[in-house]
Amino acid sequence: MSREFEILPLGSTIGILGGGQLGRMLAMAAARLGLKTHIYSPNALCPAADVANYISVGEYEDTNAIIDFAKACDVITYEFENVPAVTAKTAASEAPLRPNARALDVAQDRLTEKSFLRAQAGVEVAGFEDIDNEFALKRALKRLGYPAVLKTRRFGYDGKGQIIIRKDSEVKAAWNSLGKQDLIVEAFIPFVREVSVIAARGMDGTCRAYPLTENTHQNHILHTSIAPAPRDNGKAQEIAFKILKKLDYIGVMGVEFFELQDGSLIVNEIAPRVHNSGHWTQDGGCVDQFEQHIRAVAGWPLGDTTPAHTVTMTNLIGDDILDWPKIAIEANARLHIYGKKDIRPGRKMGHVNRMTRN
Repeated sequence: MSREFEILPLGSTIGILGGGQLGRMLAMAAARLGLKTHIYSPNALCPAADVANYISVGEYEDTNAIIDFAKACDVITYEFENVPAVTAKTAASEAPLRPNARALDVAQDRLTEKSFLRAQAGVEVAGFEDIDNEFALKRALKRLGYPAVLKTRRFGYDGKGQIIIRKDSEVKAAWNSLGKQDLIVEAFIPFVREVSVIAARGMDGTCRAYPLTENTHQNHILHTSIAPAPRDNGKAQEIAFKILKKLDYIGVMGVEFFELQDGSLIVNEIAPRVHNSGHWTQDGGCVDQFEQHIRAVAGWPLGDTTPAHTVTMTNLIGDDILDWPKIAIEANARLHIYGKKDIRPGRKMGHVNRMTRN
């Protein structure tokens, strides 16, 4: 059997590109299943280093180091979507890469992502235009109208690399702020709530999804997620399955949506990895997203996605982590701390899941 379709036996090693909190929680899930993990990270003191079996320290651009790392693994995955595409492809030359490199190519560039979602996956997204000069921006705004959101095409997260433009007089300042990078402008969506769904596809093509999650952001950073969310008609899961199948995806994916007044959904973005809004699954009474991802990339059967509890997940950001002693004595609260050494404003230090029985 080709390694590309091999079902991993107990004791196999899963390589993870990236050593942040998602890599940490993936490693912990793998250990429960009798699988080993090997982290590749530029930072020897990354959160995942505390719990993984092995760690290779090196830059993502170091081809020889990536090859040596991949040769020591039975399968490779990644914990964040900004792993350089060439890094992922180099690793894939030595071991199966799940999810595939195409998922990274699509998710790393907002223009590529929006074009794929609309033209190939056939799902609704906000109106958008590619922008390469100030005149193109003004022309696009005439079509899209105000307000609109000017964004960098790459490396934007938690509100970074984007500016809302509300009127003509704000165009020049927005362009001067971001105009030295590849840009996209998107129509502003008058949503009534932000929701997401965590979905998985196995090596055999089986798809499973968790219930809808309702999300609240503060300062562009996810603050709370509640799941199962009220008013879940299953449409988000259907859309996620279309995307997974079109990408021939193996693993867990987070899909974020804007819900409109009439209940319709517009895809905001996809994340080809386990996702912050899926952390509630760790204490929902079902197979959590981290185990689900490990199961998928190992070629194992996918697990149950039906929760026994309603969970409110709250991110512990910056100094929020200092409240851990108070949280630790709460009934029905479960702390998850990432082991990061330095507390900084806006930095995700951990999260807490608070449960109520369904």
